[in-house]
Amino acid sequence: MLRVGLIQLCAGRDPQANLQATEALVRQAAGEGARFVLTPEVTNCVTSDRAHQAAVLHPQETDPTLARLRQLAAELGIWLLIGSLGIKTTDADGRYANRSFMIGPDGALRAHYDKIHMFDVQVSASETYRESASYRPGNRAVLCQTDFAAVGMTICYDLRFAHLHRALAQAGAQILTVPAAFSPVTGAAHWQVLLQARAIETGCFVLAPAQTGLNDTHNGAQRRTYGHSMVLAPWGEVLLDAGTAPGAYCIDLDLAQVEQARLRVPALGHDRSFDGPDHV
Repeated sequence: MLRVGLIQLCAGRDPQANLQATEALVRQAAGEGARFVLTPEVTNCVTSDRAHQAAVLHPQETDPTLARLRQLAAELGIWLLIGSLGIKTTDADGRYANRSFMIGPDGALRAHYDKIHMFDVQVSASETYRESASYRPGNRAVLCQTDFAAVGMTICYDLRFAHLHRALAQAGAQILTVPAAFSPVTGAAHWQVLLQARAIETGCFVLAPAQTGLNDTHNGAQRRTYGHSMVLAPWGEVLLDAGTAPGAYCIDLDLAQVEQARLRVPALGHDRSFDGPDHV
């Protein structure tokens, strides 16, 4: 059995306050026996204010949240997925990376993944997002081999792109991670069903730690995130739904279920090439 801990945060614009909340919950999860702990997307700072991002974000080499959480993973002897951090890059246009980090139980950085798909959408007349204004997309899928399983790393809006998760599973992933900061509108409509679909299509466990509640973003403005951190089994069952309260949520996984699900429906080996579609 693998005991995992999902951290559900209500992060805001202050990286230091977010770090303190994150550390306390990671310690709680490890204290409850979690060997693999996961935090949500934008663990360090939830804001779309470019001026504030410029003031508080750091390059990977000097990021204080990353440095502290690496120390914490080593202290606790756990695998730690930092769902994502806003990271300064050297890009000429000044955009940041939305970057997920896998930290080993020795505190070493084992892998990192830059979110590929940017959340540029108009959910409603009053709710519009343009992630690409602040963050530049990544271009590489990442599979991290841990001492318990191969983990495919994705982030939030990536969830809508089945081919990415299928490619990770066909490359050997047994666990898919989907740290998120989902909007309430799309969360209520699509979050659970998309997580279930990705689990069923790939025969993977899907671990999805999420931001929740009213996130203080800038100048008194608030953004609401959906919460409902979830764990899905390879057959599609919802094993954990954390609801909307911040906290550390732990559960045991039987990794043998991955092979069992794939033997029952071996769809990962049934791809066929095809022509078209034809325009008729």
